[in-house]
Amino acid sequence: MGSRSEDSSFKTLFYKATSTRRYTFEELSTLLAKIEACLNSRPLSPMSDDPTELLALTPGHFLIGGPLMSTAEPEIKGNLNSIINRWQHLKALNQQFCQRWKEEYLKELHKRTKWQTPTPNLQVGDMVVIKEDNLPSNEWRLGRITSVYPGADDRVRVVDILTARGTLKRPIVKVVLLPVEPRSSIQQ
Repeated sequence: MGSRSEDSSFKTLFYKATSTRRYTFEELSTLLAKIEACLNSRPLSPMSDDPTELLALTPGHFLIGGPLMSTAEPEIKGNLNSIINRWQHLKALNQQFCQRWKEEYLKELHKRTKWQTPTPNLQVGDMVVIKEDNLPSNEWRLGRITSVYPGADDRVRVVDILTARGTLKRPIVKVVLLPVEPRSSIQQ
């Protein structure tokens, strides 16, 4: 189940995406199934504290016991109104919706409250989502921080991240920390 902000985000984006054209029941069913896969592929939290583990828990794990897999489709470029083929239109609509929803979800994870309370620095071992524009809608680039580079104010500004494809160096504005349960609140 999603939170209220996720539900309203979905509803708002879905209405904006679909309100300008009429769709058949089959078209809407197909579109909703593809969007459902996008929403249920999002990373919720790391699977473990193991610094070599690069898997995240997703809603798909609760639904089918593992991550949702989908075939990568080429990105459809162009204005939605100019696409005449209904199937191509639905694929493009799904891609646009998922891209916008993904951005909103990452912004929600990355809310900055620095004006009210200072945010903790990223640390070695933290699992993060790497913001990348050209990923398929159901794919999220995950990694573990291996090194941090603080600035003159002792705030971390750049990090090295271990990913499935190797190590990357990214500024912290290009990464989003996956939420974890604080160790002090875990009951045994």
